[in-house]
Amino acid sequence: MSDIAVARGARGVEGYVLRQAEPGDLPGARSVMLDTVYRDFGHGYLPQWHSDIIDLDSYYLAPEDNTLFVAVRDGVVAATAGVRGQTPASPPHPPEVTRRFEEGRTATLYRVYVRPEHRRRGLAGALVDACLEFIAGRERYSGVYLHTDARTPGAVEFWSKRGTVLFDERVAVNEARPEGFDEPFQTVHFELDLHR
Repeated sequence: MSDIAVARGARGVEGYVLRQAEPGDLPGARSVMLDTVYRDFGHGYLPQWHSDIIDLDSYYLAPEDNTLFVAVRDGVVAATAGVRGQTPASPPHPPEVTRRFEEGRTATLYRVYVRPEHRRRGLAGALVDACLEFIAGRERYSGVYLHTDARTPGAVEFWSKRGTVLFDERVAVNEARPEGFDEPFQTVHFELDLHR
């Protein structure tokens, strides 16, 4: 996959190698992911939502139609982006979201995370492009879904330039919640264009 690094060199990722993850990349990828859920999301690792982070091989490397891309600099993983064949289900996702996707034919982007010191260099965009190219090369997929946590700096703005907001829980869900309920939802759901 070294051609990804060459092809993206003009787009601001000089000094990085973008490739499909190899087994040796998994500890570094896991570190990026765990740091993100603790630092940016503020709640840390939650097994019901983050079990893929612990078992990256089973979720991303073993299944033929799944993958994990990494951006590496000086032998250290700086950013991640994963693809899983997983149609959003309700619950936990809103029915307005799940109705948009064909069961068994949806690619979902996961763990598009960049360490803070490597942000604003085009890594997320280049990794997402690599994911979309991977998805387009698989006949199985007819749609692309993702959700993001609005607490991640720049996430909603980034995804809004690449896709369509299907449902914003910050507004739709939080306005209907009873007083005194826990922390408000910060999830925004998107559909991305699948260019073939």
